[in-house]
Amino acid sequence: MTDSAPAEDAAAADRAERRSRLLAAAAITLRDLGDVLTPLAQRFAEGGHELYLVGGSVRDAVLGRLGNDLDFTTDARPEVIAQILGGWADAVWDTGIEFGTVSAAKDDHMIEITTYRADAYDRVGRKPTVTFGDTLEGDLIRRDFRVNAMAVRVAADGSQEFCDPLDGMNDLLAGVIDTPAAPEDSFNDDPLRMLRGIRFVSQLGFTLSERTRAATEEMAGQIDRITAERIQAELDKLICGEHPLEAVDLLVETGLADRILPEVPGMKLTIDEHHQHKDVYQHSLTVLKQAIDLEEGGPDPILRWAALLHDVGKPATRKHEPGGGVSFHHHEVVGAKLVRKRLRALKYPKATVDDVSQLVFLHLRFHGYGEGRWTDSAVRRYVTDAGPLLDRLHKLVRADCTTRNRRRARRLQETYDDLEQRIAELQAAEDLSRVRPDLDGNAIMELLGLSPGPEVGEAWRHLKELRLDSGPLSREDAEAALLQWWAQR
Repeated sequence: MTDSAPAEDAAAADRAERRSRLLAAAAITLRDLGDVLTPLAQRFAEGGHELYLVGGSVRDAVLGRLGNDLDFTTDARPEVIAQILGGWADAVWDTGIEFGTVSAAKDDHMIEITTYRADAYDRVGRKPTVTFGDTLEGDLIRRDFRVNAMAVRVAADGSQEFCDPLDGMNDLLAGVIDTPAAPEDSFNDDPLRMLRGIRFVSQLGFTLSERTRAATEEMAGQIDRITAERIQAELDKLICGEHPLEAVDLLVETGLADRILPEVPGMKLTIDEHHQHKDVYQHSLTVLKQAIDLEEGGPDPILRWAALLHDVGKPATRKHEPGGGVSFHHHEVVGAKLVRKRLRALKYPKATVDDVSQLVFLHLRFHGYGEGRWTDSAVRRYVTDAGPLLDRLHKLVRADCTTRNRRRARRLQETYDDLEQRIAELQAAEDLSRVRPDLDGNAIMELLGLSPGPEVGEAWRHLKELRLDSGPLSREDAEAALLQWWAQR
């Protein structure tokens, strides 16, 4: 039998070294914020109050990813917080004051300061009965996860004191998401925490603790207590994280997706027609990964949602063909409708619903291009139908190539290269981003002797179809074509 003590000692020493290194780096980060932290701490101290940087701000400072948003907690009551900020901040908002939170802007920082909380939940809805507490420890234990329950005391003399009564630092070093108290109690208080835990998996690359995951699986149905708006906000943060594939997998495996995004686990039932993936679900995760690789300038939630959801119409359109094949004819049409319905149910903005569903609808259009046999008219229609989504459509179509056959993959990419070149050439000649009829409504009414009404719109649409088919026309040719159509009509 080998002695495990040396290995355990080495692991403990490594954790201690990492802990010291991370805390030292966080201290440097926070000292660099002294122009904000110290004067604010002085104002609270003058009033006889404590001030702590808390929650995600401390976690992110330790991880070296602190942004401009700073969260604090204090023993001062909300009205006192507002008075203290009023003479110092650039702007103050008290819209959250009934929940104990006062917000402010100072230079380029957004600040939220909340009175210690000791809330009670009725375990029917989500909103707690707001009760103010008197201690930092009491405030921290009511927070969602231990990695979010660390604090730094900010003193008037510029000094800092790291406070971690719940051992959140150990969870951070282990890369684990766990609740301060029993997860069942935490999730009964606020079921949104189940989804938040998976969101942190996406954002931080951590894993759920065994007990947190087990409780999520057992209590997934409780998410029904949460409003669609709150779920939507968490889903957007999840999809835009650095590890969304792992998070989506957790949504599916824990059963949360069955309640809030049932179309995603529904794809697990469908083997794709090329038999190159375990199922359409795995294919969709691959497309999401490849779409992320094509992003420029940060996460694009529209592209990411379209990549994940582009094949949700396949289960409903699956058909077994003679010879053992499987087809999914018109799954892009069905999928676009399903996406529109789901995103509306989640209260997404109309623009998001329209954009994601349109990308799903168009994602197969390219496969009719073949060996470059589209007419210029077909290319114009492709660009016009995509509109401002064209760049995202380019990325989605390229990401949708997941075949393991290198020759076929290369051929598909080369064919799309050719289409993009065709688009660029037509764009240079015709400005495809602004395809309009060659006559506007006023010119149509003058030429045909019409008053405003549906006939003008009908004529306008005819000229636009002609423009898409033939390219730009001179005014003389456009007028002749319109008069001919009008006479034949």
